[in-house]
Amino acid sequence: MLLRRCGTDALLVEVDSLSEVAAVRAALQGLEGIEELVPAARTVLVKGALKQVRDALATADLTKVPAHHSREITIPVSYDGPDLELVAETAGISPEEVVELHTGATYEVAFCGFAPGFGYLTGLPKELQQPRLDSPRTKVPTGSVGIAGEFTAAYPRATPGGWRLIGRTEITLFDPKAATPALLQPGDQVRFVVA
Repeated sequence: MLLRRCGTDALLVEVDSLSEVAAVRAALQGLEGIEELVPAARTVLVKGALKQVRDALATADLTKVPAHHSREITIPVSYDGPDLELVAETAGISPEEVVELHTGATYEVAFCGFAPGFGYLTGLPKELQQPRLDSPRTKVPTGSVGIAGEFTAAYPRATPGGWRLIGRTEITLFDPKAATPALLQPGDQVRFVVA
């Protein structure tokens, strides 16, 4: 673990894996004086309470993945995405098996980024782990559900993107007028179900 000072009141905690990011987040969540925790793929940005953060991290066990999940969210999906056949062919299975695998897993929001409300979900079955498209789309429709590498996600708004799209959801993933604009938060458990 490497700690880097960021300005006068923040630290960037650098670690080696998503599981270590989750362990850092769990060790610091609820610590008095922390104003903000921003996890990413291999870092956690922490604002406030720098001494308490350093003390907590000095004794944190980064090999222990937290078992507590803040919320469980179900996302209904219509599995009719433009890349469903491609994903099935690449995996050597049928489109129906893609849907069974995708809905049969439980996912965790590892971090959010790329666009407001875009949650990177871990837990994608190995059979479905595939690269991004060779040529990204200039516009991915709002609600599109895709896979890329070890992640799955749902696009909260129309943006460019290179993920392989297997379906779509009608659920609102980001509402700037809501008290908590992003539906998905790091640590949430997510299940996809057939709409």
